[in-house]
Amino acid sequence: MSRIIRSVALALVICLAGVASFVAPASAQSAQTPQQVVQSIIDQLGNALDGHREELRQNPEKLIQVIDKILLPHFDVDYASLLVLGKHAREATPAQRERFSRAFYNSITHRYAEGLLNYTKGKVKLLPFEGDLNAKRSVVRTEVLLDDGKSLSVDYVFRKTSAGDWKAYDVVIEGISYVTNYRNQVDAEIQKEGIDGLNNRLETEGAKAIDQLQQQAQQPAGH
Repeated sequence: MSRIIRSVALALVICLAGVASFVAPASAQSAQTPQQVVQSIIDQLGNALDGHREELRQNPEKLIQVIDKILLPHFDVDYASLLVLGKHAREATPAQRERFSRAFYNSITHRYAEGLLNYTKGKVKLLPFEGDLNAKRSVVRTEVLLDDGKSLSVDYVFRKTSAGDWKAYDVVIEGISYVTNYRNQVDAEIQKEGIDGLNNRLETEGAKAIDQLQQQAQQPAGH
C-alpha cells in the first residue's frame, strides 16, 4: 500500500489526543453531514498544502499543527481510543488510558506526517451516499486514485455523538479496519509488556519520528 494512502487514512482516523486550541466550535461541526465532513477535510488539506509543501517540509512542527487543526475536530477521540484498547480499556486506569491516547496519536501522526505532503487535490473521490442519517452510525465511501491509475476503496465510519454531531472513528481500506488491525497489535503487546510498556514504546516511537523529520528538514537540498 502506498505511503500516501497510509498517511491520509491514518491521519484521518487515529487522532487520539486532544489539542483544545484547534477544536472547531461545536455548532459548526453539528451542521455537517458525514459526507460534508469528509469533503471539508479533503478541501482544507488541499488548500493548506498547495504552495506550502516545502515550507511545511522544513517545519515539521507546523505540519503537525496543520494536521491537528484540520482533522482533529472531526474525530471521536475517546471512542476510538476505547475501541483500540479493547478489553484492556477496562483494565487500565484513567491516567493510563489518557497516556495511551496521547502516545498513540503522536506515534501515528509523527510517523506519517511527511507522507501527507504528497497529497494533492483530486486524489480522493467521494462516492454517492448510501445510508440513513437518522441512524447513529454512517459510512462515507471514497476512492483514492493511485499513481499507477488504479483506485483504492477507503471508507470512513462515523457515529453520532451525544451532542448530535457526526464524528469519524474508523477507516476501512479495501475491507481492512484500521481500528481492528491496531487493536490486535495492541492486545498482543499489552499481554506481553503491559499497558505501561506499550505506552513507553509509543512515546519513544513518536519522539523519534519527529526528531527524524527535523533532521531531514535541516539537510541541504538533494541529500
